[in-house]
Amino acid sequence: MNRERLTLIALTGILLLSIFVIWSVGPPTLREGARSVLTRGLTSDPESLDPHKARSVQANEVLRDLDEGLLSYSAGGELVPGVAQSWQISPDGLIYTFTLRPDARWSNGDPVTADQFVFSLRRLVTPATGAFYAELLGNIENVPEILKGAAPPEDLGVAAPDPHTLVIRLAQPTPYLLNLMALPSTFPVHPATVQQFGDAFARPGNLVSNGAYKLDAWQPGSMLTLSRNAHYWNNAATAIDKVQYLVLTDENTQLNRFRAGELDITDTVPPKDAATLRTEFGGELHMAPYLGVYYYGFNLTVAPFKDNPALRQALSMAIDRDALVANVTRRGELAAYSWVPPGVAHYRPPQFPYAMLDQQQRDARAMQLYRDAGYGPDKPLHIELRYVASDTEKLVAVAIQQMWHDVLGVETDLVGEEFKVLLAETRAKQVTQVFRSSWIGDYDDAQTFLSVMESGNPANLTGYDNPEFDALMDKAASQTDPDRRELFLEEAERRMLEDHPVIPLYFYVSKHLVDARVRGWQDNMLDYHYSQQLSLAP
Repeated sequence: MNRERLTLIALTGILLLSIFVIWSVGPPTLREGARSVLTRGLTSDPESLDPHKARSVQANEVLRDLDEGLLSYSAGGELVPGVAQSWQISPDGLIYTFTLRPDARWSNGDPVTADQFVFSLRRLVTPATGAFYAELLGNIENVPEILKGAAPPEDLGVAAPDPHTLVIRLAQPTPYLLNLMALPSTFPVHPATVQQFGDAFARPGNLVSNGAYKLDAWQPGSMLTLSRNAHYWNNAATAIDKVQYLVLTDENTQLNRFRAGELDITDTVPPKDAATLRTEFGGELHMAPYLGVYYYGFNLTVAPFKDNPALRQALSMAIDRDALVANVTRRGELAAYSWVPPGVAHYRPPQFPYAMLDQQQRDARAMQLYRDAGYGPDKPLHIELRYVASDTEKLVAVAIQQMWHDVLGVETDLVGEEFKVLLAETRAKQVTQVFRSSWIGDYDDAQTFLSVMESGNPANLTGYDNPEFDALMDKAASQTDPDRRELFLEEAERRMLEDHPVIPLYFYVSKHLVDARVRGWQDNMLDYHYSQQLSLAP
């Protein structure tokens, strides 16, 4: 037998042995002892990992990995059981009774119990907590009084008759209550840890979580590292051992890190032509309808926009939204002529009456309104537009600055700021005139968008206050008939659009680059993608 034949036999034997070993131990991401690491991009640092104080998309993305509420979402965006394995609703829709999983555990091994949800929901509505989303629970018994400081948090309509039963009592029917119980703001916190560390409970080394992962490290502005929570009730179905979130504020940086194989998932893509990205990445580019609106808001508490709807409408009409999404954002966004996005369940959003006009007709009407508001060539409006300092945001701001100047002669100063600074300023309503913002729906219902414009809502950054709008929202909230509820919500939006407190610019699409070896990813309108539902191919 010659040397070449001996070599072939030896190599064949090694190959067969390798195949035998691989089949014996299973795929490397699933076999016992294997280490699978998923690396995801974040365009900004979470402002907090305290579920009662977090509000950004980025913070909630991480929180959905760390914690779990009574309900959760499937990979396709449908509601599924979370800590609650089942629930019952009373015939009048006012009492929800949740049965908790007996095997639900915190990352330190403690049981997850109903009284901990009582503690957490009370903390959420306690005024001293300063929770951004406390108003979401407004239909639970006594919440309005608690938020005003007129009743103690102990009066909240929640109870734990036993360790695995939670009862929520409502003041009025709330068709979206189950959706609320899947939001990070209603996730439980570990009472003993909160009592021990106070506001520092959500830091690495202190945080005790009840979700699929636990927090190992957080380097602000750089990276968050999560590892598998061995005590999680569904740990056996979790394939990813470790999740790394890289904070990469520049979209091109995320793109380049993805190209280099250093990111498995980006949370955005640069504003390149979608066809170009599709040519380069094929099926790794994921773009889908998304429950979010990008808008410019007016500060309605001071001049020049207070009590001046004609000026607000002129600025809105002078923006060519179709050109904006076609030539500037270029990622499949849909021009917005309503506040609530299309595709929301059981809802038909009304549009601005001028949605049917062409842009030349809109411009002509905008010039007339601008003159009616007291401005013109001899007295141009001079305003300040504040936006988040990033390449994409600046492109949008510069485009709108040019449109306002070309159509109306408006002089606009652009001010790019960090997200946290801009958010603080818009909430204070002291220095802002026009500001960039967005609203991402927390659940698939028109109410999550329209409630933002109610007077007194902390998310109402414009200061919009219209008693007629508020009354229509109250009437919608009292309806048990979904068709009648829809009519009131549609009329409320129609009334709000007449006032032009905001300029809806476009509706988002979710946009990610997802490495081909990532398994389990499903595009959905909420754009929720839990790491525990994903795996990595060998």
